[in-house]
Amino acid sequence: MSIKDAMNHKEHFRKAVWETPFHPRTSALNTLNEWHRWKDYTTADAFFDQALEYAAIRNACAVFDLTPMTKHLITGPDALSFLNRLVTRDVAKIKPGKVGYCVWCDDNGQVIDDGTIFHLREGVYRLCSQERQLDWLTRSAFGFDVTIVEDTHDVAALALQGPTSCAVLKAIGCTGAEKMKPFDIKYFPFAGSELMVSRTGYTGDLGYELWIDPPYALDLWDALFDKGANHGIRPMGTHALEVARIEAGFIQAQVDFHPADQAIMLDRSRSPFELDLAWLVDFSKPVFNGRRALLEEKKNGSRFRFVKLDVEGNKPARSAYIYDKDKNVVGTVTSAEWSPSAKANIAYASMHMPWGRPGDELWAEIYYQRELKWSRVMARCRVVEGAFWDPPRKRATPAADF
Repeated sequence: MSIKDAMNHKEHFRKAVWETPFHPRTSALNTLNEWHRWKDYTTADAFFDQALEYAAIRNACAVFDLTPMTKHLITGPDALSFLNRLVTRDVAKIKPGKVGYCVWCDDNGQVIDDGTIFHLREGVYRLCSQERQLDWLTRSAFGFDVTIVEDTHDVAALALQGPTSCAVLKAIGCTGAEKMKPFDIKYFPFAGSELMVSRTGYTGDLGYELWIDPPYALDLWDALFDKGANHGIRPMGTHALEVARIEAGFIQAQVDFHPADQAIMLDRSRSPFELDLAWLVDFSKPVFNGRRALLEEKKNGSRFRFVKLDVEGNKPARSAYIYDKDKNVVGTVTSAEWSPSAKANIAYASMHMPWGRPGDELWAEIYYQRELKWSRVMARCRVVEGAFWDPPRKRATPAADF
């Protein structure tokens, strides 16, 4: 795909699956030839070895093509008022040059999606999310003087994650990057253009996300891999990222919760309280989508509890049922992996209330196949509070070079 084609997003509907502006580099490096479709873009599952790509995240640095992430540019006199009406947290506290994690709900207090709000410059915001939200945002904007543009195809983006990520950033000319605090945004000159850097990521480690105009995408990739050669830089696919995000305690739409606007059955969606995101609900705001329903839930209690589990053994409890001591099904695993960093068998689970409290006796029913034979294991589970992986370097300022 040419740069001209990439910029011509008005013709996007003519092509079923597109290539990101970084595809000439990612395709050359993908020796496994493993891909999947992510929001109509070709995305690498793995490049050379999932375990080694994961090792780069935790021991050096790894680069992930973030371009397909859905992005919405929100501007206009009522941009702040609109966003404060949309999401559950107080957007006024996200100052220019900062990023804030958020969720937004329907009128029943059920989560539509989670994402990040980038306050790019005074009154200019970008909302990034897993799902496409233009229809929901447009309907929600009735009565507000705002302009909403999905600019996914106008921004090339990379996630640069791992302990040597800051050293690589400085090496390509981002002087002072080490002074950025978590959730900061800074702008740096690059190749005659402007590179936006945010200290954000999906790995729970020291890391950054890089945002640039598509015509400069290959220059950015080449600079990172040239200057990062002595810092252990590697490309990474979604498989390695999946392990890192579960270790870090990050949820994912369509995996750990079902978006409320897509749910058919009423018990398939979840509220922020049922996703362990109560800290994102600010009732000091007078009005936001779902506020009345969430106040009622806070008063009467939730249906579900979202928990992290340390599962005995080394067989990941993917899609497992969770049982109590009396062999009643009391929950379902939504994500599970073996954690190389925590040296533990970890999982997320959606539990029926009141189960899922620390100290509860819980068991996961795990099925696994070896040499055409299926085996069943009942593995004891322990509720864990906090992230499985939370290194001090993630938030250290100034960031070290390692």
